[in-house]
Amino acid sequence: MEHAFRKLLMKKKLVPLLFTGAILSCKTENEKITYGTNEWREYLGGPERNHYSPLNQINKENVSQLKVAWEYHTKDSGQIQCNPIIVDGVLYAMTATTRPFALDAATGKEIWKGDHEGPDSYSSSRGVAYWEKGDDRRILFTRGPWLYAVDARTGKPVASFGENGRTSLKSGLGETSADKMVMSNTPGTVFEDLIVMPMRLSEGSDAALGHIQAFNIVTGKLAWVFKTIPGPGEFGYDTWPPDTYKNTSGVGAANNWSGMSVDKQRGILFVPTGSAADDFYGANRYGANLFANCLLALDARTGKRIWHFQFVHHDILDRDCPAPPNLITVKHNGKVIDAVAQTTKQGFVFLFNRETGEPLFPITEKPVPASDVPGERAWPTQPFPEKPAPYARQFFTKDDINPYAENKDELSRQLDSSRSEGPFTPLSEKGTIIYPGLDGGAEWGGAAADPDGILYVNSNEMAWRIMLGPANTKDQHISMTSGQSLYATNCATCHGTQRRGNPASGYPSLLNISGSRSRDFVRNIMENGKGMMPSFPKLNEEQKDAIVGFLFGDEKQEPGLAKEPGKKRSEKKDSVVRYSISGYIKFLDKDGYPAMRPPWGTLNAIDMNTGEYLWTVTYGEYPELQQAKGIPQTGSESYGGPVVTASGLLFISGTKDAFFRVYDKKDGKLLWKTQLPAANFATPSTYEVNGRQYVVLACGGTKLGAKGGDSYVAFALP
Repeated sequence: MEHAFRKLLMKKKLVPLLFTGAILSCKTENEKITYGTNEWREYLGGPERNHYSPLNQINKENVSQLKVAWEYHTKDSGQIQCNPIIVDGVLYAMTATTRPFALDAATGKEIWKGDHEGPDSYSSSRGVAYWEKGDDRRILFTRGPWLYAVDARTGKPVASFGENGRTSLKSGLGETSADKMVMSNTPGTVFEDLIVMPMRLSEGSDAALGHIQAFNIVTGKLAWVFKTIPGPGEFGYDTWPPDTYKNTSGVGAANNWSGMSVDKQRGILFVPTGSAADDFYGANRYGANLFANCLLALDARTGKRIWHFQFVHHDILDRDCPAPPNLITVKHNGKVIDAVAQTTKQGFVFLFNRETGEPLFPITEKPVPASDVPGERAWPTQPFPEKPAPYARQFFTKDDINPYAENKDELSRQLDSSRSEGPFTPLSEKGTIIYPGLDGGAEWGGAAADPDGILYVNSNEMAWRIMLGPANTKDQHISMTSGQSLYATNCATCHGTQRRGNPASGYPSLLNISGSRSRDFVRNIMENGKGMMPSFPKLNEEQKDAIVGFLFGDEKQEPGLAKEPGKKRSEKKDSVVRYSISGYIKFLDKDGYPAMRPPWGTLNAIDMNTGEYLWTVTYGEYPELQQAKGIPQTGSESYGGPVVTASGLLFISGTKDAFFRVYDKKDGKLLWKTQLPAANFATPSTYEVNGRQYVVLACGGTKLGAKGGDSYVAFALP
């Protein structure tokens, strides 16, 4: 298709300039056509977030000869989710403990490593941003609630940026967010002298506002703010209860956490937003809730809204957009159109005209199930694209139960007792099957796209089973200063009411924690967060001490906390009742494998010109099932996205089995795989230095129960 398209335009004396898949301008036939760059200068490969490289040194014929070129050990521990960038032969990335560093990209030799500032427990980082003007070259990254700027050559703070090299991510959020959790996992998006920042917030009633903020890279000062929860007189205000914008009624968020893309020629910023908080109970925020769960097209210079589309109205299933959109070019109804494609947790791809927001494939509002939870009013319809078809299954019936499970009857009973009515089935006190699960579907690693308009998406096939019921936050026999009560309010959602956790979902058991961790370690985690766990700035010193004391056995557990999820306790008249989930619980068989029939993970190639699938293959495996039980390849969950190159290769990792795999992008055939020192849960990067092509992966492990690691590993031909 690529060659035919180019010939057509050559006849008209025009050649499109495609930059990682997006037509940015037209040049005459005598000028050079540029596809991407030989570097990896921005998060996910470029401002279009297409994970595309024009490199072709590594190809189908020689990929089996790939060898480790170098390995760099960060000498810390924890999950590394970083997609490294490479500029002028230097690789910039982050450690698991959010320390930036620079390496010689050809040898892996350390050039500098950021000063150790603060505790080694801030939330994981997915990368850094690079900016230059003349001789001024800067790396921008986050740690906790701060955006930092350092000299790209030395790693030293840029003192003129903000206050001594840092500026607050809370700058444009208002007074109500001052003491709330605000951080960022994902690199900001650079446009001219601005950087627009994603934010990770609490997902409960203590959530800060999720406004989109742009900062001046030279000064660190706030440049503009777009309000995702509008105020009086602003578009979208009437889609919330009055005064929601004040952030005083237990409603917040509607933030972008997954990152953005930007059309630099048009000056349009594309921002996918997440759900409003509380994530799973919206009785106090009835309405469509603009601009939560939207794709926003903003003027990158001013933050003014150009257009928007809402993917989920009044979200009560945490169906936030999981990844930056892809800026691609497609041929649609005989016209070449610059488009934007957004993947979703629910397994859909939505495709729009980049300038106007017009859907390129029809989108239909369809009726969805109603809620049976008191006070909740689920939105009666939700949007479904007619094309492409979903890349993840949408319904879970008895025919979908895992045929290899030894407790199929038990799984069948759990299914019978739960609500399972297809997409957008609301949570219920009796339990709801969420399928695709809360992680998706598509993941934060994002999709790859090539200049032909083909989208490559790895998808998870995992169901979750969750209950929503009343949770007491105040009882006569348990005061709010007791560690048990504070644990129930702040910790039980993830770690379980009985502290057993859910390791398969990434939430460890806290039973007998005194035997493996110190009190100071646990307290430090509460204060600063780590990995998936946020910090808890709302807790005062006494409350933190109380939780630590409860976990370490200083306080006897009251019977009320050990009740099964979804079952009501007797309530006192003065109890304050709110609704909360039973925990982030995957629907698994007794051996910890998915409760549904395989495949449990897929890799898909979708022609966005037509909306049709070119191929789908099972992605990932459980070696122990294949080797010990002879079960065919099942697929598995994967985190991190693919990289596609001009030589027709698709590089991808992201699975617990710690394999790095290379596929033929034309038909999905596996060409080569090798075991990594630890699992890579991030998107790889590929680049060229001194005429040699490299592929580098962050190998930190720990997610999904995988063993830990601390290295970045680069592969190249001998």
